[in-house]
Amino acid sequence: MSKIGIVGSGMGGLGLAIRSAVAGHDVTVFEANPYVGGKLAQIEKDGFRFDAGPSLFTMPHLVDELFTLAGKNPRDYFSYERLPEICRYFWEDGTRLQTNAEPAETAAAIASELGESAENVSAFLRGIGENYHIISELFLDNSLHSLSTWTGPKALKGYANLHRLGLFSTMHRSHEKRFKNPKTVQLFDRYATYNGSDPYQTPATLSIIPHLEYNIGAFFPKGGIISIPRALHKLATELGVQFQLEEKVSQITTSNNTATGLVTDKGSYSFDYIASNADIRPSYEKLLTQEPAPKKLLNQPKSSSGIIFYWGMDRSFDELGVHNIFFSDDYQGEFKAIFEDKTINDDPTIYLHISSKVEKGDAPVGGENWFILMNVPANEGQDWDAVVAKMRKNVMAKLSRNLGVDIEKHLVAEDYLDPRRIEERTSSSGGALYGNASNNRFAAFLRHPNYRKAIKNLYWVGGSVHPGGGIPLCLSSAKIAAKLMSEK
Repeated sequence: MSKIGIVGSGMGGLGLAIRSAVAGHDVTVFEANPYVGGKLAQIEKDGFRFDAGPSLFTMPHLVDELFTLAGKNPRDYFSYERLPEICRYFWEDGTRLQTNAEPAETAAAIASELGESAENVSAFLRGIGENYHIISELFLDNSLHSLSTWTGPKALKGYANLHRLGLFSTMHRSHEKRFKNPKTVQLFDRYATYNGSDPYQTPATLSIIPHLEYNIGAFFPKGGIISIPRALHKLATELGVQFQLEEKVSQITTSNNTATGLVTDKGSYSFDYIASNADIRPSYEKLLTQEPAPKKLLNQPKSSSGIIFYWGMDRSFDELGVHNIFFSDDYQGEFKAIFEDKTINDDPTIYLHISSKVEKGDAPVGGENWFILMNVPANEGQDWDAVVAKMRKNVMAKLSRNLGVDIEKHLVAEDYLDPRRIEERTSSSGGALYGNASNNRFAAFLRHPNYRKAIKNLYWVGGSVHPGGGIPLCLSSAKIAAKLMSEK
């Protein structure tokens, strides 16, 4: 049995804690906040409840797996449903589209509303599913930084299909060649934002992302997204994991290029292994100041961040679903503003999530809880007070225009997050939601590995390391780290 200390209780930290405890290790998790979950937090305001971070739940089997590994029934801890509807789309010219859980229904809807061939859409969805399975065996289940990943039979299968994985084209160009309606291209381009990237730069390989929704499904956990870290926390505690909440780590101690322990404001602790679920940049700049930092990895361009408005509305809107997108008319200009100009377009694409459509207790009777996200650049010293004020005005006007209602008259509760607040609450560099961006074909290889020989016995999990951000990928990084730790 080894003693393992974990910095941070985001999804990567929780996943690694559970896997390590199941393997028989003595695990302690240190968390600066009074709650577990990292970016998976919640906001309560005037009778409304909002999930503060992620709002879309995909690949629930990765969460279930943690319970089954421990010999538990996942349904004894949390439950979820597969939504019959994925998303509702709104364009300024009045075009509307609803995508559904069944791929054939989505293909038919795109054919009807956007004039595409249903057969072409169906073939596209099948193709990205096939590509996903080729890539995931390498990218999600194993470390890209281990030689064995590239020499086994799964790697050979990947090499044989290299021509179809889109490494040498961009997501936008690939979609533009595939579909005739620019709105269809825009619809599938938007999935670059799922890892904070630009579809006009990111490789077409990432066109596999919508497979998670269209071929597997969009899911909703009972109690909201917050129920996931709470359920994992309960499981981990039952397995003997110790949680030191409101105990911020100030240093990862090392000796002879080997991690040896942690220092907090409450004391010093010795461990056989350390894992950091914190963002890589603050980990090196604040916790590992005595060790040389991998500057090439740390200096990669950051992913996008977000401005999120949490609006409590005093009425319901039948034309809205659980997930809604209001597209910008200048999509390319929007991404140029974010990644080149480090600012925000006046006509942003708006993602609007309403969990009270399913979880009725998230809003007072007759009302709705609106989670409104716009992609913005990471914090580099912009005047965020001015940006938030301008964004609020533009978002209010855009939603009022599209819904034919003066939205502000129905707003009765309000809060927000911006890159500064995200950075402060989650210790993410610049408030970047996914660590580094994936805006070139080598980005996956330039993500920080789950283990570096430069500092032995130190492992890395979470959204800023391989394989990347989001609930599924953070859990995958925990699986990889646990595997690597067991091999040492």
